[in-house]
Amino acid sequence: MTPEERAAFAAEIACHLRPETASTLTEEEQRWVRMAIQREAQSIELRRAIIEKSLGSLVWSAIAGLGYLLLDYLKNRGVQL
Repeated sequence: MTPEERAAFAAEIACHLRPETASTLTEEEQRWVRMAIQREAQSIELRRAIIEKSLGSLVWSAIAGLGYLLLDYLKNRGVQL
């Protein structure tokens, strides 16, 4: 095999191993993918906000419940408030 044949053979192999340019997404498809990623990120942020607010409400409810139990306990003991 001559050096020219070897170079041509290597170039042909490299050409077949390169990814096809036709497999890239069109501009509209790229825009759709970006929008889908953004929508998913917003969905994750919404879930996180709902969980944080739910836990905050749960904590405040527990504090109010404990306060009510304390007041009821004090009333039953005869303490005037």
